[in-house]
Amino acid sequence: MRSDCLSWKRTGGWGMKGVDTIARIRREFFVRGRSIKEIVRDLHVSRNTVRKVLRSGATAFSYEREVQPRPKLGAWTSELERILTANETKALRERLTLIRVFEELRGLGYEGGYDAVRRYARGWRRDRSASVSAAFVPLSFAPGEAYQFDWSHEVVLINGVTVTVKVAHVRLCHSRMLFVRAYPRETQEMVFDAHERAFAFFKGACTRGIYDNMKTAVETIFVGKERAYNRRFLQMCGHYLVDPVACTPASGWEKGQVENQVGLVRERFFTPRLRVRSYDELNAWLLDRCLAYAKTHRHPEFREQTIWEAFETERPSLVPYAGRFDGFHAVTASVAKTCLVRFDNNRYSVLASAVGRPVEVRAYADRIELRQDGRMVGEHPRCFGRDQTIFDPWHYVPVLARKPGALRNGAPFKDWVLPAGIDKVRRRLSGLEDGNRQMVTILTAVLSDGLPAVEAACIQALQEGVCSADVILNILARQREPAMPMTIMTTPQALRLSHEPVADCARYDSLRRAI
Repeated sequence: MRSDCLSWKRTGGWGMKGVDTIARIRREFFVRGRSIKEIVRDLHVSRNTVRKVLRSGATAFSYEREVQPRPKLGAWTSELERILTANETKALRERLTLIRVFEELRGLGYEGGYDAVRRYARGWRRDRSASVSAAFVPLSFAPGEAYQFDWSHEVVLINGVTVTVKVAHVRLCHSRMLFVRAYPRETQEMVFDAHERAFAFFKGACTRGIYDNMKTAVETIFVGKERAYNRRFLQMCGHYLVDPVACTPASGWEKGQVENQVGLVRERFFTPRLRVRSYDELNAWLLDRCLAYAKTHRHPEFREQTIWEAFETERPSLVPYAGRFDGFHAVTASVAKTCLVRFDNNRYSVLASAVGRPVEVRAYADRIELRQDGRMVGEHPRCFGRDQTIFDPWHYVPVLARKPGALRNGAPFKDWVLPAGIDKVRRRLSGLEDGNRQMVTILTAVLSDGLPAVEAACIQALQEGVCSADVILNILARQREPAMPMTIMTTPQALRLSHEPVADCARYDSLRRAI
């Protein structure tokens, strides 16, 4: 009996050893049919313990003291609660540990031990969290006061391929009007584009924007609401006259409206799984769904209005739309001798004159701009694949002047779609021995005369039945020559007659009379 009690104390109740003992008691009695007396003798447990296990049917027991006596702490519980409450209101870095709380209580005259303070504080926090954690304060926003922004990840089929898209959510807090747009990335330029399109759709912005602590906006989190925002993000907010506010970490309820919108959009827009051909088709469909939902669903507070009607009422209170923000993400990159620049696991071509010096890559949501010394040296639609090379054949035309043979097998010139007139000349010249050289000469003329002028010259040469670079360049030269102005010729003073003849037919009549 004594050994059983000691085992109970060592294990803190029926721990692992107790569970094993209970299992053995049940097996010995119910399987092997042994008596209680035999079980007590073999397992060295008390008769009462065996009877308790068999009667209860439990496989484990736990013991917890229902009433904790506090002979010395009892008179100090109110003071301890005051200290704990004041401690909870402090910033996280400034809160006292339980040891410091105990020392502060001892300084006031408490003579008890630390363990009593620790147990009371644990129970106090448990009761406090149970009563407060599930409760929220309902929020109310004035028209045009605030919007909330967030991201979600959704799965769709784009052109037969399963893709996880990043969906930007914007929610006007007063009217509950929603805006949703899908992107391949969750990067900063996508954040800029989502805001620009949302504000253009709303025809205005709110005075305050509520965000979580996303890395594209917040660089450093300080105590309380203090944040160090990203420079480009602040530029965007300054452009649209928005005051950004970041939520407390792990406190999603501070932007609960957009959090609810994420679930609503996932259920109503992306279930069942969407099948589209492109991002443009997906975003056009999402915009239509946003409009349809707003016009057919009631406002949760103003039940007599739809969300769209509430939005129309809120729209005059919005900050007027400030126009497009130049929202790009810029990085510096080197230019290879092949006139290619690597960015985001893909390669983009630039002008041949940019080789040898770094360029600035400006990444937008839908395009890539490449600049060198403030001059545009390349522009391409953005590619979101991997290991893709995007060429602009015109970037390589100056190189062809030195290497005309590259026109036949050069990678940038494969599947090159030229205007109809120039392409017909190219096919005619392809059979000639110096056809590549002549075609390169014609293409080089585009850099100085422009594509429309060269195409017109090619069409004129074809109409005349002549197809050669010299003829086409001659036509271009004639087009460049200014037309001679029409002027009235005047007689020099030295050649003028002193008596200018007068046209008078009556003189002939006088001659006839003389005869």
